[in-house]
Amino acid sequence: MSVSRFGVSLESELLEALDEYVRINQFPNRSQAIRHLIERHLVEKKWQCDNIVAGTVILVYDPAKRDLAHRLMQIRQEYHAEILSAQQFFSEQTCLEVIALKGKSRRLTELSDKLIAQKGVCHGKLVMTQSDSRHK
Repeated sequence: MSVSRFGVSLESELLEALDEYVRINQFPNRSQAIRHLIERHLVEKKWQCDNIVAGTVILVYDPAKRDLAHRLMQIRQEYHAEILSAQQFFSEQTCLEVIALKGKSRRLTELSDKLIAQKGVCHGKLVMTQSDSRHK
């Protein structure tokens, strides 16, 4: 992939914010940070266009809650075509579940919303990213 160079003019406050972003995220330079921000914007735009994306739903819940495991399983079965794998990690009173997904962003969002909304789920989060294999 060829690289093109161009100049960017920024107000001093915005440049300071960019430098802070570079430092916090440990980018080697400003160009890498800008590239990352643009790619993230494009990925988020794909979600709105309902493109095929990859994702992960992370759930934390109490496995002892009545019927919760059964309800979560029923929801996962509805979306079996989008689910690549699922892992559960148990501690004394909680279960951490990680579900790997691939499909239309709308379907992944629907799935995560249904799972996270279940009574007994303490915390849940959906993370999506592009699913193509372009190398940067």
